[in-house]
Amino acid sequence: MSAIDVPLQKNRFGQTRRKDRWWIEPLFVFLGYLIFTVYANYALLANNYYELPGTQYLSPMYSPLLFRYAPGWWPAILPYSAAALILWAPLGFRITCYYYRGAYYKAVWLDPPSCTVGEPRKSYWGERSFPLILQNVHRYFLYLAIVFIFILSYDAWRGLWFDGPNGPGTQFGIGLGSIILILNPIFLGLYTFGCHSLRHLIGGRKDVISSSAVRQSCYNCVSYLNRRHMKWAWISMFYVGFVDLYIRLCAKGIWHDWRIF
Repeated sequence: MSAIDVPLQKNRFGQTRRKDRWWIEPLFVFLGYLIFTVYANYALLANNYYELPGTQYLSPMYSPLLFRYAPGWWPAILPYSAAALILWAPLGFRITCYYYRGAYYKAVWLDPPSCTVGEPRKSYWGERSFPLILQNVHRYFLYLAIVFIFILSYDAWRGLWFDGPNGPGTQFGIGLGSIILILNPIFLGLYTFGCHSLRHLIGGRKDVISSSAVRQSCYNCVSYLNRRHMKWAWISMFYVGFVDLYIRLCAKGIWHDWRIF
């Protein structure tokens, strides 16, 4: 059978033969990241209104609250934020996430903007050299992300306790904020436990996983979540911002937390 060599044509930036509106998806992805990034930086630098007086509500962007005020070792020339001490862990997990990489490589770096669309670079950088080789630490950020699921679950439990006659956080109740806090670790868990690295850790590195019923069940569960990884990535990201916004506006008196009982 004869072979035919077909030369590959390198398109100029933005050049393509596609007739569809290929730019819509990367544009919306870019705008989504931009909106969240702007708000997250605002919430981080504000360093206030992350708790609601009279309740045990705590913004997930400040949990766990390690130091309410700047510790003695904090550099005086830097503005202090309690969120800066912990946000690097969940942020590192998302930045190195396999889905997020593919999304922001296209939408932010335009590498490429979309399939069969010319990109601004002539060479392939890959992830085998600095700095992109640091993306391989994703599996270690996964362990930290799982720890945060338990921390935020505890925060959801604390959100069921309000100030009462016997002191702060001694009266059980349910407010709208309680439900909002409960949903937060659920959405984050659906995203985190669908991680590609977790799927590989459980069974992806095995030639045969059917020999263990428990391993097979866990692998199937993670695989099910993994098929919807993109959806949970977006939902959980914006929901974290919404929880912070809800507590912030309630603390400012703009919104009022509705006590169910």
